[in-house]
Amino acid sequence: MALESIRYRRGSLSVLNQRLLPEQLRYERVDGAERAWAAINSMEVRGAPAIALVACLSLAVELAAGAGAGAEAGADGAAGAGAEAADEVAALEAFVEQRLRFLLTARPTAVNLHREAERLRERLRGWRRSPGITAPELRERIIEHIEGLLAKDRGDNERIGAHGAREILRRAPPGAAVTVLTHCNTGSLATAGYGTALGIVRALHGQGRLRRVLCTETRPCNQGGRLTALELLHERIPATLIADSAAAAAMRECGVDAVVVGADRVAANGDTANKIGTLQLAVAARHHRVPFYVAAPSSSCDPALPDGARIPIEERPGRELTHLGGLCLAPPGIDVWNPAFDVTPHDLITGGIVTEWGVLPPGDLLRELADRAAGGQ
Repeated sequence: MALESIRYRRGSLSVLNQRLLPEQLRYERVDGAERAWAAINSMEVRGAPAIALVACLSLAVELAAGAGAGAEAGADGAAGAGAEAADEVAALEAFVEQRLRFLLTARPTAVNLHREAERLRERLRGWRRSPGITAPELRERIIEHIEGLLAKDRGDNERIGAHGAREILRRAPPGAAVTVLTHCNTGSLATAGYGTALGIVRALHGQGRLRRVLCTETRPCNQGGRLTALELLHERIPATLIADSAAAAAMRECGVDAVVVGADRVAANGDTANKIGTLQLAVAARHHRVPFYVAAPSSSCDPALPDGARIPIEERPGRELTHLGGLCLAPPGIDVWNPAFDVTPHDLITGGIVTEWGVLPPGDLLRELADRAAGGQ
């Protein structure tokens, strides 16, 4: 059974504090948007899909507790009651918008939360036009919509896993097992369950076609060493942890058949922002003729940005690089540049972008997004 990053039931949300892993397995209660913002910003919760889910579910928790109710108008008669009901609906809509705006400030690079916020806004506009809709009815629709995101994310991940495994095996000799190299953490700890890039690893393992997965430590926060290695050991998937600086050598010496990474934002042309260190993996993979795949749900795609140069790149505190726990790793006063992400140009994504719809060449992504949007997907 996979590790759970999110535990939710109506009115209650807890998240696994990933800053404490692998030493401690501790779930923290999230009672509303402020606590969710802090958990996301401090990286207790991380991974673009999980960020979106925790933010939205924190709003559902607040709504289930009655937050966003308008003040009683106290008007008399049918007209007054109608006006009061309309005021309550407007107050609820304004509350949801305020909370979404606040949550969107937690971390800037991952686009999934932006996409889910915009979808919720679109739904709200449609629901509000329903004749005679009341604030309690609207509240219930919002909560149900948010709760549905958990099942959708897991289903999307499982489809990504199946598509990616099929594509990697298509390039392999019949019946052969493959070795995959991955970066950062893209598994059940970064999603509602199963994972994106690590979902492909799971699918290969489930088919008996995975020889081994090499996971990078992923400095400076060591998500590969702390989180991915933990997931792989937990599920008894054959794995080897390597230093970030050993990746190119591993491609040459360890028979790597594919590099598979996740994504925090994919621009319209296929340029992809992912955890810092991804770009150098793509360059090394091109040199060694190893197919390089990006695994990402469509919610990670941002057709509004024409290319990766427009993706905002979060810079993290320098202390993440100069200290490890209480241990000082660098001399005090040294200048630090600590971007959390880098952008891989689309022409280095040689294997393709693996979505829940299939494996797409980066150049086909925008057309696929437009076609799906036109079809209401």
